[in-house]
Amino acid sequence: MGGFHLVLLLLLFSSLAMVFVLVCGSSSITMNNNVNLPIISFEDGYTPLFGDNNLIIHKDGKLVHLTLDQRTGSGFVSHELYLHGYFSTKIKLPSDYTAGVVVAFYMSNGDMFKKNHDEIDFEFLGNIRGRNWRMQTNFYGNGSTKTGREERYDLWFDPSQDFHQYSILWTDTNIIFYVDNVPIREVKRTESMGGDFPSKPMTLYATIWDGSDWATDGGKYRVNYKYAPYVAEFSDFVMHGCGVDPIEDVAMCYNVLNSKANIMPKHKIEMENFRNNHMTYSYCYDRARYQVPLPECVISFQEAEALRKLDPATYGDGRRHRGGKRRHPQSKGGKEEDASF
Repeated sequence: MGGFHLVLLLLLFSSLAMVFVLVCGSSSITMNNNVNLPIISFEDGYTPLFGDNNLIIHKDGKLVHLTLDQRTGSGFVSHELYLHGYFSTKIKLPSDYTAGVVVAFYMSNGDMFKKNHDEIDFEFLGNIRGRNWRMQTNFYGNGSTKTGREERYDLWFDPSQDFHQYSILWTDTNIIFYVDNVPIREVKRTESMGGDFPSKPMTLYATIWDGSDWATDGGKYRVNYKYAPYVAEFSDFVMHGCGVDPIEDVAMCYNVLNSKANIMPKHKIEMENFRNNHMTYSYCYDRARYQVPLPECVISFQEAEALRKLDPATYGDGRRHRGGKRRHPQSKGGKEEDASF
């Protein structure tokens, strides 16, 4: 690529929050919270997945309601497959008693790769009245669903009172999860992970469904439909990624495949503060589950100490552990989850 064309590209993308700098087959991504990526309408990026009338589009495609009632949940899916990029939406969760209700914003290729699918998840796990929703992040690569990599968090706000932004940045070297532009988790790909790092094209999904069997205290508290309908609201859709032709399996994004995402120092401090103050579970410190931390784990003394104070059994000697996989039907969201809560 000539130097003149490179300069033009740098000028073009310097105004974006995520910059793809194309240089000799590799690129870098710089996050800048002061600049916004374009917001698209629902119709431009997504299509209904299930739920019929439980999915309602408002305000010319700028707002979508997903509803769970006794009849069904609901969900939508992106038009395109993507291999890497930045994907975001604002969500307002149902309020009051939400035990057993699961709202998810995630990437997956489970419909294409039944036995070796990849996945990157934001999941909101409901709660009983008087307690805030709990949020979980997770990822799978190459069908590694028996190796859960969950982290769970409390939030510094009530996610049912207003819209908040949830974002996924996925490159071939790392994954970063953001809440309101604050990075809360970074997963760096290591050679020893092998195929456990998501590496195949995925579509985006958003769903609301009944997770009574596992979502709240391992199924102790179930969905109570006298509080239905449960409505999750989605807006401000951002899809800035590398589209893939599903037939030819060709990525149409010019070298974004070899990209690297960097977190600025001040945002690293924000991430450390969030994790030390709001993380309530991390597989990296669960000694009962994994006697040796998985290869991507970067152990932090501060995180370990904060979790040990919350649950000495799990994060101390590891003598107590509840776990296991449960499968859920596609009509409820179609996701395989860990039940260790």
